[in-house]
Amino acid sequence: MPFVDVTALRVTERLPGWHGRYFHSPNMTFAHYDFVRGATIHEHFHPQEEVYEVIEGELEVTIDGVTQIARPGLAAVVPSGVPHSVKALTDGRVIIVDHPARPEFN
Repeated sequence: MPFVDVTALRVTERLPGWHGRYFHSPNMTFAHYDFVRGATIHEHFHPQEEVYEVIEGELEVTIDGVTQIARPGLAAVVPSGVPHSVKALTDGRVIIVDHPARPEFN
């Protein structure tokens, strides 16, 4: 699997306003999301480390009680086991990478 055509992957609305395409490498999960203004991801935590790389738009990301705006050029890195939540301030696109892989994301 050295190349993945992300545009050919099935789109899933995992949470309201979060339309994602998913694929996995042997050790990581990649999620390409289109998000809509006002969409949220509730506070949660998981054993995977997670990185949010915003391509377009702005996300308000809260990591362990600290809130900052993630936008193109400013990535958010969530350590393993740390509570975090997200709110879309605009419409946009983001790539989220989890390590190790999250096989439940199909």
